[in-house]
Amino acid sequence: MSTQTNLLRSSGTAGGRSSIDEVPTIPARALKGIVLLVCCALVIIPFIGVISTSIASQSHVTNSGGFVLWPDGLNLDAYRTIFNGGVVQRALLVSVFITLAGTLISLAGSTMLAYALSRPGSFGQRPILMIVLFSILFSPGLIPNYLVVKQFGLLDSLLALILPTAINGFNVIVLRAFFMGIPDSVIDSARIDGAGDFRIFWSIVLPLSRAVLAVVGLFYAVGYWNAFFNAMLYINDTAKWPLQLVLRTYVINNTELSSGDLGGAAADQLPPQESIQMAILVVSLVPILIVYPFLQRHFAKGMLTGAVKG
Repeated sequence: MSTQTNLLRSSGTAGGRSSIDEVPTIPARALKGIVLLVCCALVIIPFIGVISTSIASQSHVTNSGGFVLWPDGLNLDAYRTIFNGGVVQRALLVSVFITLAGTLISLAGSTMLAYALSRPGSFGQRPILMIVLFSILFSPGLIPNYLVVKQFGLLDSLLALILPTAINGFNVIVLRAFFMGIPDSVIDSARIDGAGDFRIFWSIVLPLSRAVLAVVGLFYAVGYWNAFFNAMLYINDTAKWPLQLVLRTYVINNTELSSGDLGGAAADQLPPQESIQMAILVVSLVPILIVYPFLQRHFAKGMLTGAVKG
């Protein structure tokens, strides 16, 4: 009896318990904590520096060489300057419009296309699905995209920042996988009660898909908010620039903002350029930081369901 017990113990130690199940030692846990702390510091410290520089006084910014890690007080002159009716305020309004309108258009188009592709027997289901998959693997290229936008007369139009990227193949596949997971009995019951395809889609499918719609909507919103390359290609009028193109021009390329760009403020009363640039950067980050926590709880349900059932 004791021999069998020893054999069971030895087999359980050798094969039944892997190294993954072992409790890490104290030095290993301390090392992991230090690495995690360093990674967090590398992310948080620059962000704190950006905010601090945007609210620091002019003398503090000058004495610190243009980057303040901790401000000596609260100075909102940089934010008052960029919201004084200049190029930054216009660009912010353009970005808000593009993000809201683009997200609604993209969600509407993607959900309808994905639902049609999820229903067996839909007209052209297989060829259209192959086209969607092909669009994920291959891109038409920069010059064909520009020629298409030009041919449709969208140059220097805000629609050029929405329509070319309105449907994303990956998001359509995620939505389709989620729709395919809805029980057929639910849809068949609604059809027996006399509901048509649009009524089933609007009253049954969409309410059951709030999680995945929130995730995909956030993907589209972040994409529209952060996009600048299409604006750089298709928009020549500076009054139609989105915020990210202003950020690239005046912050990344370090182009100095004049008093005319900032609503006609007196040049001698302008805050330091570093404070203005950091304020623009903060304004470009805040909307996504505000929206993300409200949609975070939908991520696991929305993305994992689409991934597993796809």
